[in-house]
Amino acid sequence: MYTELVWEHDGSGYMGSPFRLFDLAGHEMENQPVYQVIGMTLERANEIQRDLDLEAARQQRDALLAETDWWAVADRTMTAEQTAYRQALRDITENFTTLDAVVWPTKP
Repeated sequence: MYTELVWEHDGSGYMGSPFRLFDLAGHEMENQPVYQVIGMTLERANEIQRDLDLEAARQQRDALLAETDWWAVADRTMTAEQTAYRQALRDITENFTTLDAVVWPTKP
């Protein structure tokens, strides 16, 4: 299960991307990106989006690692491929640039 990704600006909490469209029907700022509606800079919105993407990648990585935890029980020996897969998952966030750029390793 993934945790909802939350961020703050000027003491208020928000969920989801700062780039999602503001959807309050009839509001003068309807269909503008949330970051513009709340008066945030594009630079700060990009920072927040990167943090949200990194956290989403961590959550997905952690779920994939959890699926293979049984490979590492004390009375079992992992294959080289299994060990390499789990290490590749751990290394995902080391070279992180964007969520779309993540290349997930293939499970053996």
